[in-house]
Amino acid sequence: MGRPRTNDAAVKERLVACATEMFATRPRESVTVRALAAAAGTSTAAVYTLFDGKDALVGEVRDRAVAGLFQHLSAVPASDDALADLYALAAAYRRWGSEHRHLYTVLFGGAQSFEPSGVVGTRDPVRPLIAAIDRAVAGSVLAGEATLIAVSLWVTLHGLVTLELAGALDAATAEATFPSTVHATLRGWATPAVFPSLRRTDPAP
Repeated sequence: MGRPRTNDAAVKERLVACATEMFATRPRESVTVRALAAAAGTSTAAVYTLFDGKDALVGEVRDRAVAGLFQHLSAVPASDDALADLYALAAAYRRWGSEHRHLYTVLFGGAQSFEPSGVVGTRDPVRPLIAAIDRAVAGSVLAGEATLIAVSLWVTLHGLVTLELAGALDAATAEATFPSTVHATLRGWATPAVFPSLRRTDPAP
């Protein structure tokens, strides 16, 4: 009987999927090459053949998380209403986190002490957000430095999504809290003339 193949696409995808789940649910130090191989139903040699080791596999998982969130946010169409665009981006961020729980946890760390690193370049997920904020500032809708506004909004979103994914917010509370909290954050950066348009509460997606 020939030796089982350890370098095909199916094995690679299983390793990535298992690594994603394990890094999202276990302490980093417990995710060994042996444990990854066992979970994927392959040999430790496959990890080295396909990824040159654990570090490169970790990098692949992170790259997929970065690319996935970037693609999801980039798919949000731009309009003439910068505030509506920012809310749509916030909703898309929440939706991606809900649909890709493990990737979200891997990307943003959490209790697992996973520390993503490396250059994301043109796939930086914050780029669509910065672009919408730049339009809002240029149109005198928001006032402030774009990076600071982006950080403020991201902190809000990260807190909401993390609590929701952890089950700290039930579905009804999450649905009610999300739009009002996002609008409250935007209101803090809005110019006085825009305040009335931020008093509404849109339904969460």
